Amino acid sequence: FSFRKLWAFTGPGFLMSIAYLDPGNIESDLQSGAVAGFKLLWVLMLATIIGLLLQRLAARLGVVTGLHLAEVCNRQYQKVPRIILWLMVELAIIGSDMQEVIGSAIAINLLSMGKIPLWGGVLITIADTFVFLFLDKYGLRKLEAFFGLLITIMALTFGYEYITVKPDQGKLLKGLFIPYCQDCGTPQLEQAVGIVGAVIMPHNMYLHSALVKSRQVNRANKREVREANKYFFIESCIALFVSFIINIFVVTVFAEAFFDKTNEDVNAVCANASSPHSSLFPINNKTLEVDIYKGVTSLCCFHPAAALFFLQGFLNLRWSRFARVLLTRSIAITPTLFVSIFQDVEHLTGMNDFLNVLMSLQLPFALIPVLTFTSLPSVMNDFANGL
Repeated sequence: FSFRKLWAFTGPGFLMSIAYLDPGNIESDLQSGAVAGFKLLWVLMLATIIGLLLQRLAARLGVVTGLHLAEVCNRQYQKVPRIILWLMVELAIIGSDMQEVIGSAIAINLLSMGKIPLWGGVLITIADTFVFLFLDKYGLRKLEAFFGLLITIMALTFGYEYITVKPDQGKLLKGLFIPYCQDCGTPQLEQAVGIVGAVIMPHNMYLHSALVKSRQVNRANKREVREANKYFFIESCIALFVSFIINIFVVTVFAEAFFDKTNEDVNAVCANASSPHSSLFPINNKTLEVDIYKGVTSLCCFHPAAALFFLQGFLNLRWSRFARVLLTRSIAITPTLFVSIFQDVEHLTGMNDFLNVLMSLQLPFALIPVLTFTSLPSVMNDFANGL
């Protein structure tokens, strides 16, 4: 084992792991904490472990074949299933992109104290397309470093909230390691399904299989291929462990602060903190219902302190990177912009739940190909899956 080699292979896993920390995940985390307390942490852990196994298979496919998953689909499938797969993956990308747009728009609105309207925040998110393209132009390592910085910021800020709230460690450990859901009903079951859809992103498998191609590996040398697989797996374990810890921070903070609370409880805390957002919580004894917007604003009351390669891979269409990214971002922005202009923030955040369900429905369209191809000796040679 060499830390120098691990550092050389570090990057793709962290770039991939940001999908485990997107606004869809944050929404799912805070709702599961507020609705079920600590009871669904074991679902989060199992979903992350399954996600890690699938990411490992996707990375191995890219390392062994020198092709990403979309390119292998193009070679192995006939035209009709190939087009169906492409459409499903594009739908998943657009759905995920919509979640990023929604999250960014809400963040910009909150950070500007409401001075920038939601629709303005949606339009501003067009700019991040140019940021990523600019960084990618100067090398993938710079893009990987940028995403590593973002993950570090998330770990520090959510870690601070975790230390401040001081969740019950006994309940946390019980929720993690004992599969149970005492007194759970339909809302808790919906959150459990939502966690799986939010954590395991179908298009992320395609992404990971492409990112590992950025490292030079002599595929004629089995020892080098085996070594690359080992270091990419270790890196993925570290990256997803960090994202898992951040997700635990979010769930437990909301479980400790908001589980079994009423609107009146939170309204009183916000009023005492002189928060301008207390009106979001009507004075009644109904159980608190949170979304990503209410969640962040209520937390302030308590504590005032991959679309680049799918067209090319599936259909052999040679578009520029700018055109490919701008196409998917434009499609994602259009419906989000209309909702932000003509509806309120609750409708905007409510789209996240629908999009998490969409991710669950799209999962087989990535799961079946990655399991199929990594099990075929004709594709993977000596690195095909065992029984």
